[in-house]
Amino acid sequence: MAAAATDDDTIDLKKSQPPPFCRHPAVMLSALKAWATQEQNGGKDFIVAQCKVAVVLAVAHFGNVWEPSYPRNDNHAPPMFWLVNAFLAVGTFLTWKWKASSPGRGGGSPRVIMLGREQTEEWKGWMQWAFIFYHYYRVYYVYNEIRVFVSAYVWMTGFGNFLYFDKKGDFSVERFVSMILRINYFPLLLSLFLTVPLELYYVVPLHTTGFVMTMITCFVGYSLEQRLGWSYWKSRTAAVGLSLVAHILFYETPAVNFLLLFSKEYHFRFQADKYSAWMGMASGLLWGKVGEYMQWAHGFENDQRRRTASVVQCSVGVALIAFWYGLFGHISDKFAYNPVHPYVFVFAVIGWLMIRNCTRYLTECHSTLLEFLGRNTLETYVLQFHLFMSHNVQHIPVVIPGSDASGSAAIKFCNMLLCGSIFVTMAVWARKITVATQMSVVDLVKNLRGTMDTSVTVVVPQQLSSKPSDISVSKEETVELTKMEGGGGKLDP
Repeated sequence: MAAAATDDDTIDLKKSQPPPFCRHPAVMLSALKAWATQEQNGGKDFIVAQCKVAVVLAVAHFGNVWEPSYPRNDNHAPPMFWLVNAFLAVGTFLTWKWKASSPGRGGGSPRVIMLGREQTEEWKGWMQWAFIFYHYYRVYYVYNEIRVFVSAYVWMTGFGNFLYFDKKGDFSVERFVSMILRINYFPLLLSLFLTVPLELYYVVPLHTTGFVMTMITCFVGYSLEQRLGWSYWKSRTAAVGLSLVAHILFYETPAVNFLLLFSKEYHFRFQADKYSAWMGMASGLLWGKVGEYMQWAHGFENDQRRRTASVVQCSVGVALIAFWYGLFGHISDKFAYNPVHPYVFVFAVIGWLMIRNCTRYLTECHSTLLEFLGRNTLETYVLQFHLFMSHNVQHIPVVIPGSDASGSAAIKFCNMLLCGSIFVTMAVWARKITVATQMSVVDLVKNLRGTMDTSVTVVVPQQLSSKPSDISVSKEETVELTKMEGGGGKLDP
């Protein structure tokens, strides 16, 4: 089939779909069969992914019950903690990558981007490294800093999802299912298969509730703008403000004791990060202004202003971290620090972001090693308890003879490297399996709801040759053609 179109005309040949959840059972069955035979992200891919995850679960089980092992508290070794962090610093230096700022879609001057995707993954990567080795080497005196790292993760949940929903306006069932699967699929399987309480992976419910809360907040703001005609700032500020009120009414009143119905652990963990995701949303709301500042301060127009801004920004960042540490972070009693943590951790987070992005060069760089670690944080978080450590994080497995609690530091280090290699390999594999499952299930939901994207945009030439293979490309003319039923684009994980 051939067709031509002008610059302003696009021919859409997609068939209209019935409203979601109003489809005839026969149509639903047909959609299920279509998914089952789908070449990509269909039933076959789903089944293969479940077979693979069974292998990961089996390895996690054997790792969790591995003997010999010794109590983790006997592995208290702060010098080793700092040694592995020194190795990470060397790896960061060796994998440091620079990419010049590029113009946005509209052209113009190159954009200076603060906290881009690569830098976000890098940030998650080194925090996760510290978090895991804090557990492994029992470095008690960095407890407060680790608490900040955990809160920064939850902050990113509110921040990243706010930016997504605010930009895309995608409040679909597919998006909800996709994110719930990404966060919960593998941790829930581990919890069920290894018969461990989900509260061991307490960050998982924190991220889940942070995502749901952010989705609801953004939907309220979007609705106020679309249905009531409120301005962008009025609608979004109102939504974020209402979310804060809801947080206060729950966390600052006896209503918070509802969490005790689940466990004391949840009661503590949720209160420790009660405002983390909300602060991430508030930051997302202001991020456009931050971007304007970054472009003004570190752009290409004024070298003197750029140098001055770099010094001031770095100084303020250092001052914020010093403020956090001087007043709160130095407190050695965690029971004294924990009550104030939800209100003050953000000073350290903002301080770090200001330092990390205090020059244009730093915004353009990232470590590919840390980025790799950051892409697999969910899986490394849950598997550390069963593969890197064992017996639900209470013991250290002894794989190499002589690496027990009384063994030499060198042999114990080699044992750590061996366990770590297995642990990271399984985590990376688990992430790939989770994404494959996520994409397959989302495509199933799309088929059942009749929202499967069965169209593809192709370029149509201004002049058609007599042979189909002689088609030439024109940027100006497009036409949408219907794909075969089994098709479907990949979902960005």
